[in-house]
Amino acid sequence: MTSWSFLTNHARVLLCIAHDPGMRLRDLAASVGITERSAHGIVTDLAAAGYVVKQKDGRRNRYQIQAHLPLPEPTSQEPAIGEVLALLAGASAKRKAAPITGAGDMRAVLRARAKEAAPAALASTKAAPLPKPRS
Repeated sequence: MTSWSFLTNHARVLLCIAHDPGMRLRDLAASVGITERSAHGIVTDLAAAGYVVKQKDGRRNRYQIQAHLPLPEPTSQEPAIGEVLALLAGASAKRKAAPITGAGDMRAVLRARAKEAAPAALASTKAAPLPKPRS
């Protein structure tokens, strides 16, 4: 039996970056279960698409997610990446899910939940300075 996931490796890497913007590629790869080379390629893809801004912080990189950007889906009414990350990062885990009947309802639920519980780093639509790394 093959194993599979609803989320692509790109989405899983983005979730890891949302959780820890200063995560090393080696740790990111181990967390997602991919090679370091694959993790580097995915971060490069995300940066080239504009979803992640890479900034040098000494010898390490820190990443900033551009949460206001829409998902790379063919329809233009999809939620922003920050709304989806907030939902996937557990913003809705603390409450019961309301029944969703259609795509319009899903978008409304995602937007409402993101506004209620999104971390400031994900909800921001402006590029803010990165916080200092933990010592």
